[in-house]
Amino acid sequence: MKRTKEKCPYHCEIEAAFAVIGGKRKARIISHIGDGKPRFNQLRDILENVSPRMLAKQLRELEEDGLVIRKMHREIPPRVEYELTKTGRAFIPILDNISDWVIEYCPDAAQKIE
Repeated sequence: MKRTKEKCPYHCEIEAAFAVIGGKRKARIISHIGDGKPRFNQLRDILENVSPRMLAKQLRELEEDGLVIRKMHREIPPRVEYELTKTGRAFIPILDNISDWVIEYCPDAAQKIE
């Protein structure tokens, strides 16, 4: 989503935000990375029903948008961890607010999640 102001295709800030975090699982990925420095397989186990290809794509997009850092450790076997950037960490309170909103205003959806 890194674009210059002159070429920005969005009509408002909300539209731009959803372009970055609007992937089906991006908010959950950010939330789980915020809990620590998970490895790819740990994220795959947490995010059930997501193919490795789709998870890798979503992680790449989050990295390109500056929300996630991919750290590769030069070990055998290679170890890759993900962590949030400052921008990604700033999104955590927003996710918490959305969660609170769902619990308060969408009780049916909150019950399905439990």
